[in-house]
Amino acid sequence: MISQAIEDYLKTIYKLQHGGTENERVTTSVIADRMGVAAASATNMIKKLAEMHLLVHTPYQGVGLTGAGKKIALETIRHHRLIELYLAQALGYPWDQIDAEADRLEHAISEEFEDRIDKALGYPTIGAHGEPIPTKQGKIEDLDYPRLSDLETGQPAIIRRVSDRNPEMLRYMDQMGLQLGTRVEVREKAPFSGPLQLKIDADKEEALGLEVAYNIFVDLAP
Repeated sequence: MISQAIEDYLKTIYKLQHGGTENERVTTSVIADRMGVAAASATNMIKKLAEMHLLVHTPYQGVGLTGAGKKIALETIRHHRLIELYLAQALGYPWDQIDAEADRLEHAISEEFEDRIDKALGYPTIGAHGEPIPTKQGKIEDLDYPRLSDLETGQPAIIRRVSDRNPEMLRYMDQMGLQLGTRVEVREKAPFSGPLQLKIDADKEEALGLEVAYNIFVDLAP
């Protein structure tokens, strides 16, 4: 029996493994922090998942999903991202609210309902925050975009993905006009982790904090 808690842990572990932080081990403490639980609770769940052959836990090395664990994680992520996109496109939800709503709904929908949402949206491959949507067969195209904070001065780029972890930050991005598809260019970088002077589209220039720029992923533009 695969519970909601198991799906949540597997989804979280997968996202930690593919979160763009190179060579960072997915440890019990990292998982506990992301899940918002005590380390002892995360340890117990990791042991249970290992017994179910959904992950492999090597002491002092972290955890990794098995094929079966990855399959469940990707199915949960697919539900989540399809629901997010449906909430945004069909129901007009702002992008800072859809993650929490999708968290509540992702475990409840049937496969038929998933298929109907997929068809209604035109079989999308990219989610509301720019993340790839896994296929029904469990395939996913990991998109490796550089962070806006790493962009060289004078290099134009297009926003392709944003982190969905902080709703307040998403609202701030929206207020700044930093949506998916927006053309940006770093005009100046202040030293000592200072803000970026950012050109947004053709007619707007704003100072953007490094933390926000770190959570925006871009595709280099000609």
